[in-house]
Amino acid sequence: MARIVYVNGEYVREDQARVSIFDRGYLFGDGAYEVIPVLEGQLVDVERMLARLDNSLAALGIEWPMDKDAYVEMHRELIRRNALVEGMIYSQVTRGVAERDFAFPRRALPSVIAFTKTLSIIDNPRAETGVSVAFVEDLRWKLRSVKSIALLAQVLAKEQAVEKHAFEGWMVEDGHVTEGTSSSAYIVKDGTIITHPLEGGHILPGIRRSVLLEIAEKEGIPVDLRPFTPEEAQNADEAFASAATFGVLPVVEIEGRPVGNGEPGPITRRLRQAYLDHALAQVRAAD
Repeated sequence: MARIVYVNGEYVREDQARVSIFDRGYLFGDGAYEVIPVLEGQLVDVERMLARLDNSLAALGIEWPMDKDAYVEMHRELIRRNALVEGMIYSQVTRGVAERDFAFPRRALPSVIAFTKTLSIIDNPRAETGVSVAFVEDLRWKLRSVKSIALLAQVLAKEQAVEKHAFEGWMVEDGHVTEGTSSSAYIVKDGTIITHPLEGGHILPGIRRSVLLEIAEKEGIPVDLRPFTPEEAQNADEAFASAATFGVLPVVEIEGRPVGNGEPGPITRRLRQAYLDHALAQVRAAD
């Protein structure tokens, strides 16, 4: 079955989807995006997604392309049309179509596209084996709290990590790890989770990150919100990453060296299961 995608008010087959070459997303990367997980055919953490997109659009001065209820319903319609059970939906809002000019156009209407992707989130085999990480330079712009579609720095960083045969790249700035190229980064030392704080705008406010910090508080797991160094990461007892596309994954190797005993650690396993419990409880309540 051909995948059905959403383009500016229409649901079309992916091979029939078209956007203008004058769309400012294409010309300037002038837009914002979101990724939301789907479990058991239901959206996860909808309100958190809407709040973050609202923040991104406001920072960019882009109007919502439709009301928020309609935006969510568009996601649900994509789930129905693609019979999506588990995976994610990517959605993107740009400033719209206009003649190429750096200044904002005055009459352009925001453009919207969205598509589904099937993923194994609950039974991801990497949850058992763990993943590897390589350090890469953080070359991003300063407005990192905006989930911008201008992702060239992350693309280059991810490719550097892949060339090192790593699953993810942890970006380093001023001698400290900020976050992953497409995930949030954490280490565990002496039973305490350490992760970069939001203050200062050095990292994206990850939705999975916010959920995990709430879970840690409920479960009595100490959290130290501070930058950590690459050396600290390599000497950690555990490390892990979080993202919409996989929830939580253990990091068992950094720059070719094992983290701890080289296996997923107990706190990481506990947090992964607690996150899945949170997500599944939410979607089952929505049935």
